[in-house]
Amino acid sequence: MQAPLCFVLMPFGRKTLPSGVTVDFDVAYSDTIAPAITSAGLDPVRADQDSPAFRFFQGLSPSELSRLGTDVFRDRIPAAEDARQALEAARRTNDPARVRAAAVALGPVALLDAGTLVDLLLSYRAVKEHQAMVDLVAQLPEAIVETRLVQEQLGFALNRLGRRDEAEAVLQAVIARHGPSGESNGLLGRIHKDRWEAAVQAGDSGAAREWLDKAITTYLQGFEADWRDAYPGINAVTLMEFTTPPDPRRLELLPIVAYAVQRRIAAGAPDYWDHATLLELAVLREDATATAAHLADVLAAVREPWEPETTARNLGLIRAARAARGVVQDWLAATEAALRP
Repeated sequence: MQAPLCFVLMPFGRKTLPSGVTVDFDVAYSDTIAPAITSAGLDPVRADQDSPAFRFFQGLSPSELSRLGTDVFRDRIPAAEDARQALEAARRTNDPARVRAAAVALGPVALLDAGTLVDLLLSYRAVKEHQAMVDLVAQLPEAIVETRLVQEQLGFALNRLGRRDEAEAVLQAVIARHGPSGESNGLLGRIHKDRWEAAVQAGDSGAAREWLDKAITTYLQGFEADWRDAYPGINAVTLMEFTTPPDPRRLELLPIVAYAVQRRIAAGAPDYWDHATLLELAVLREDATATAAHLADVLAAVREPWEPETTARNLGLIRAARAARGVVQDWLAATEAALRP
């Protein structure tokens, strides 16, 4: 069996990523790797379609990679089996220290195959090791750093670290280069959503409305880029609940988002977010019976602890907005509580 092609990294000073963020990763192909790339018919300096990363990632085309969700990405890119098992076991403990120990046991980043590098990046995300995500990106080969998925995850991590300006710059660069998508716009929309919440807490109503409008628009652009991806759609309609009065467009979008997620479920192998979307749709329709039914599916589909925390956070915002309008729903509070640790 052919050995996996690995990247060799060498110190080379500081480097600026395509997004404009400067980090200390400084990757250069070694004299032994560069000829291998050339002899394979790859041009490491060309745009997405000729990036070595796409060839390493089992022949995925740029368009397929751009819309392949990170939650299933790990399953599509094979990593070394022992590394995959070690990282999976560490993630199951939900202990950041175990994931860090597993990462050390893998050996030098420079010698890891592309699949293991992606698995490690997403393993850090699973246990909220956001600084470790940024540090890992700083060590990755440039061909992988420049892929849409890695840039999206860098933006995600920077936002979680509170470095919102940097995160926004990274994601805006991704969208400018590749165009809108559910994933890219979803991550950028989350930054605007976080800024909206911060403005609300600060009592700045003008800024709050501005960021809320930006978040809704950003999520809608992602949903319109691919109607099959319900994630940005459900976020858009949820945020429409918070405008004063609630945005009437949500009534038109609710059935479209529902159809998108139902088609995905019908195609087989639904994941946590599919069930969570149905739950949130039921909440937005104020259907307590359907909410209870979907809650059981959501809890059964949990893979990583941060997933139900995110859903509970959204439900908490909906509950607070309705309470401010004089609508108190005990069933909604109970659903939110069931999703928290």
